[in-house]
Amino acid sequence: MAMFEYEFMQRAFWAGALLGIIAPILGVYLMLRRQALMADTLSHVSLAGVALGSLLGMNPVITGIAAAVLGGILVDGLRRAYRSYSEMSVAIIMTSGLALAIVLMSLRPHLSKSFSSYLFGSIVAVNDAGLWLIGGVTAAGLIYLFVLRRPLYNMTFDEETAQISGLKVKGLSFSFAVLTGMTVAAAMPIVGVLLVSSLMVLPASLALRVARGFAMALLIAVIAGWLGIFSGLTISYYVNVPPGGTISLMLLALLLSAMLVQKLRRRRSRSRRQILLMGQGSRTPDFREGV
Repeated sequence: MAMFEYEFMQRAFWAGALLGIIAPILGVYLMLRRQALMADTLSHVSLAGVALGSLLGMNPVITGIAAAVLGGILVDGLRRAYRSYSEMSVAIIMTSGLALAIVLMSLRPHLSKSFSSYLFGSIVAVNDAGLWLIGGVTAAGLIYLFVLRRPLYNMTFDEETAQISGLKVKGLSFSFAVLTGMTVAAAMPIVGVLLVSSLMVLPASLALRVARGFAMALLIAVIAGWLGIFSGLTISYYVNVPPGGTISLMLLALLLSAMLVQKLRRRRSRSRRQILLMGQGSRTPDFREGV
């Protein structure tokens, strides 16, 4: 294809392929832990880190990752402080991160124009250093998820029981929050801060709806993430629209299509069952005929 003649498109697809692995997998864990909004929260905190880095003349990607990691730790800490109202931690960190980002951006108004690529994503924003960073985050995440797959599984489905059984839930939860923050910040160049949560939530939502097991849900989430990212990047290149929004819309289309197909299958199976029951009823022998 003609678009692969350009190096920035090659980097974008490589970055999308890497993010399409780690982000949907983390999304499955977040959905099962009832923390679907955590990615959105960390994206707002990451935006504040990007603004701070631009203000101080530092690498905004590095400061964005640091802010997202710190935000993940704070969310997990507040979630434990408000056990009966765990959603409060998300609201507190999200509003605080967004407010801080707005204040920092207002200190240098001319910087707001350069934030469009971070807000909505940009194909050309992925450079070689960013690609290596995404690769490093993905590799570290996959190693983490593989080594700690059993403790994470136990913590995800029953955190209290896992803690009673001797699992160090607090440290494991903190480390998972750190990994989530790193992934959110690494996805900014392609998807954008405002839509980075869609890369985690939408493939996971599709997978949890159609999969019959945890391992199958992870596989389906990755496949759905790849389909949404690759199709979104392709459309974004040829139509000249922001990749973040296009990828999110493609993921949403996949989710709605899966829901529609599932609904049609249920109706068809219900109709077949009714026809079968009616057929059995019509063939029921009448024992009074021989009397």
